[in-house]
Amino acid sequence: MKNTLRSIFLLGTVLFFCKDAFAQLPSQHAVGARFGSATGITYRYTLAEDRAIEGIMSVQSNSRSSRFRVIGLYEWHKPLTGDFSWFYGVGGSVGSHTYKAFKNAAGDEINASSELALSVDGIIGVEYNIPTTPLAVSLDVKPYFDFIQESSIRLIDPFGLSIRYKF
Repeated sequence: MKNTLRSIFLLGTVLFFCKDAFAQLPSQHAVGARFGSATGITYRYTLAEDRAIEGIMSVQSNSRSSRFRVIGLYEWHKPLTGDFSWFYGVGGSVGSHTYKAFKNAAGDEINASSELALSVDGIIGVEYNIPTTPLAVSLDVKPYFDFIQESSIRLIDPFGLSIRYKF
């Protein structure tokens, strides 16, 4: 977690000092942090006025397991009012799911194990572009369907709050 925050700070610092170098690009970029049940970094590239692709690299951990995922999403953005818009999209992810070593109720030692994680992902949310700043804040729900380890649909826990720097 400490390394993730350090990486986000370093990336933000580099982008702040290099923002003029990207000013000639005809497309819009946004990079930031995503907080929620899984924490990570997010990058969005605008393809057209109403479409974008987004990549999310996230880490989720608890006392029994940890999960690392790289997610790719294709999104459609629609205006709401003023500086608010809403978006939805589909995509997929790949990563790893690691179960930590523990002792069960009988006192038996259970070894750590790791496995591949593949899923189909969706996203729906709202975004607020803060006027007179290059920042945007979004709140979203990102349900996903795991193929391998649990074969389950996650609808409740993937809430997220993202703060992005646009350039």
